[in-house]
Amino acid sequence: MSRAHHSGGEPSQRMLRVAELIRHAMSDLLSRGDIVDPVLETNVVTIPQVRMSPDLKLATVYVLPLGGLNVEPVLQALDRHKKFLRQEVARRVNLKFAPDLRFRNDTGFDSSAKIDALLDSPKVKRDLGDKPADGEQGE
Repeated sequence: MSRAHHSGGEPSQRMLRVAELIRHAMSDLLSRGDIVDPVLETNVVTIPQVRMSPDLKLATVYVLPLGGLNVEPVLQALDRHKKFLRQEVARRVNLKFAPDLRFRNDTGFDSSAKIDALLDSPKVKRDLGDKPADGEQGE
């Protein structure tokens, strides 16, 4: 692995492949209801992304409850079941070492919604040279 991978550069193909395998395993565990927890049973949770450390010993799992609600209780529930989840991920993903799991709120959808709103604003449309929509005044 090159030094760029250790100093914050682009992830290696192996890091990306392992992250995707862990994402699928976590999604499968959550969708099948393998975890007995009232918070996780009452919230639909998606796993949009997993990022691996260069040594593959730490997996940061980004979670997003449906509608963006109950984020903190869901993160706390996942932390409570971290040991079980780590064992299951290790069993499903064949790695020499089971990575430690760290759960974070995924804010990517919030960021993309803000960007969409900015791109849809009349000022930006005018600057981009788009024709104004019906009812909007052009220059």
